[in-house]
Amino acid sequence: MSKVAFVFPGQGSQYVGMGKDLYENNSSARELFEKADEILGFRISDVMFEGPVEDLKQTDVTQPALFLHSAVLFEIMKDKNFDGAAGHSLGEYSALFSAGAISFEDGLKLVRKRGEAMLNAGKIKTGTMAAVIGLAQDKLEEACKQAAEKGIVQCANFNCPGQIVISGEPAAVRETMTLAKEAGAKIVKELVVSGAFHSELMRYAVDEFSEALEQAEIKPVKVPVYANVTAKPVTEPTEIRRLLLEQLTSPVRWEETINNMISDGYDTFVEIGAGKVLQGLIKRINRNVKILGVDKFEDLINL
Repeated sequence: MSKVAFVFPGQGSQYVGMGKDLYENNSSARELFEKADEILGFRISDVMFEGPVEDLKQTDVTQPALFLHSAVLFEIMKDKNFDGAAGHSLGEYSALFSAGAISFEDGLKLVRKRGEAMLNAGKIKTGTMAAVIGLAQDKLEEACKQAAEKGIVQCANFNCPGQIVISGEPAAVRETMTLAKEAGAKIVKELVVSGAFHSELMRYAVDEFSEALEQAEIKPVKVPVYANVTAKPVTEPTEIRRLLLEQLTSPVRWEETINNMISDGYDTFVEIGAGKVLQGLIKRINRNVKILGVDKFEDLINL
């Protein structure tokens, strides 16, 4: 029996103008944007609609902006049936919102605090990230081991076949980049980020974020949400809370997540949020599934 999955994008998918057409064309969307401005204490809607891009790229703004955009889209289309959800990194919070595990207000507050904690961790301990294209996982992991003498470095995002992101201390990441090129990687590119996300360097964010996570109400999910840390469905609040905290320092197992969902019967994936990053990744993971995207108001009309 075929199943539909809603998937939600993470950091890097944001763009100036995101959500503006939703605000202009839908009254419930307008209410949620205004509610978000009130909850956060600043007009995040203005930054999303008008920029500047430098402000939108700040981690503590990017994260609530992406969550808000996905949440607004989901609220407009929540009468659509779906069987499960997943989100890439930050997108896991949007997935949990769609599954009824966290409220709009708690979700927005959590991702704002998560962004602040990650930004602060990046200030305490400088880190960087790099994308490695066209190198087998085992070879890249071996490169990370060899470079470990220069500091912390690890695989942070297993995105799709042949696309892995590494994260850690700058010297160790750059040494891994050199070793990856020597091992035959097609493309190796350092990313512009404010910290070494999904690595042990985010340990500094764990304590700051854990208190906010403990205070948030988390309910059992209405549909399974596949967690980044395990690539498996999670349903119970205690486990959800634990995995969200672990997610800060653990790799995003996106390729494994999608393959597990396909094995579990999901054959239609709908990306809800900014851009088409996840649609591209899923296409590279499996070309036989149906892939759709909902980003703008016109997408909702055509869905």
